[in-house]
Amino acid sequence: MRFSFDIRKSARLRANPQRGIGFEEARELFSRPYWLDRRSDVPEQYLAVGWVGERLFSVVFEIREDHDGELFHLVTLWRSTREEIRLYEDNS
Repeated sequence: MRFSFDIRKSARLRANPQRGIGFEEARELFSRPYWLDRRSDVPEQYLAVGWVGERLFSVVFEIREDHDGELFHLVTLWRSTREEIRLYEDNS
């Protein structure tokens, strides 16, 4: 699985105490079971909820193509809300 993201945005996310991690760390979410839902149609975006370290996070991403094939472009992330945690627990 390949990823892309804005490195500057990742640094801002990591510096935000509400988030505390950047996209580099958030990639871990996809290596463990996660809950997936479609977020929007235009652009086509998905919401994934899963574990990063010992905490549940939510990540919005787009599936993109480049010359090497498909990749996940990470758009934003945050610590999962109570509702997202419930959805993860009920569906994963």
